[in-house]
Amino acid sequence: MEDQTMNELPVQALSDLPHAKVHGRTTGELSPLTLFWSGSALELQAQGSELWVELEADYGQYEPWITILINSVPVGRQMITAGRHWVCLFRGMNGETAKNVRIVKDVQPMSGDPRCSLHIHAVRFDGKFLPVEDKPYKIEFIGDSITSGEGAIGGREEADWIPMWFSGTRTYAALAAEMLHADCRIVAQSGWGVLTSWDNNPHGNIPQHYRKVCGLLTGERNAALGAFRDYDFASWQPDAVVVNLGTNDGGAFYSPEWKDEETGKIYKQRLNEDGTFNEEDLKAFGGGSAESGAATESGSAPGSKKFCSECGQPLAPGAKFCSNCGTKV
Repeated sequence: MEDQTMNELPVQALSDLPHAKVHGRTTGELSPLTLFWSGSALELQAQGSELWVELEADYGQYEPWITILINSVPVGRQMITAGRHWVCLFRGMNGETAKNVRIVKDVQPMSGDPRCSLHIHAVRFDGKFLPVEDKPYKIEFIGDSITSGEGAIGGREEADWIPMWFSGTRTYAALAAEMLHADCRIVAQSGWGVLTSWDNNPHGNIPQHYRKVCGLLTGERNAALGAFRDYDFASWQPDAVVVNLGTNDGGAFYSPEWKDEETGKIYKQRLNEDGTFNEEDLKAFGGGSAESGAATESGSAPGSKKFCSECGQPLAPGAKFCSNCGTKV
């Protein structure tokens, strides 16, 4: 049954809203706004008593989840079922008081589900929107599952690989950005690496997709949404780029070989008989880390810093050094 109060509120298309702030890599389009990456969000400074948002979702296997924050505190979290729906963000609040509202996408872009998508179309509101504060710093976080939020919510015993256990607000990236009073963007995919994914799949690496809006997605639908467009780096220049990759590259040495069914080619990061890393494959990883560094530097503003919080400790000898800040990448 539809909410009668909601139906009395005027509808405003997202493209018509003053002061709407978008977090995360997007195409820049607002009709609708497509949220691709984990931690992507719509932020509003809303002075009124009742606010609804119109969301649209689709999926084949992996459904989208969102977290709703009011004044930086999580007050709601839910799965968005397939179709177009109105979701209440708050109601019955003091209409004279401004509330900071964020709708955050919890789930990473699902490279294995070309139908998985989340859009924001419009709002219903009884008040006015005010300017949203810009934080003094901008940080981009690049990584794997630790960055994309896999397992960041739920009990310790949970082991199912499902969207419900992803979080865009409880990752180290989101927490670090909050502590540093910074806006952040996340480019991350669970299981992926610098050169290869955990299972030796050479297509599961971040650097080859970094220059696109969300290049790791697949399918005609995502192409139509603009996921494969060149990302406009000038639209959002980070003060720092934090790269946390390499763990899955290390795991690939201990995982079975991966076969490309189209070409028949076999891929495998090899170990020597004594258990040490094959020198040729270690050098290939170093080349991948250098490509990662080049990709991030090509999109960064002059003078911005790039740090690496982890390159997979077992593989640290094969990593290259960042020419910008001197740390391993």
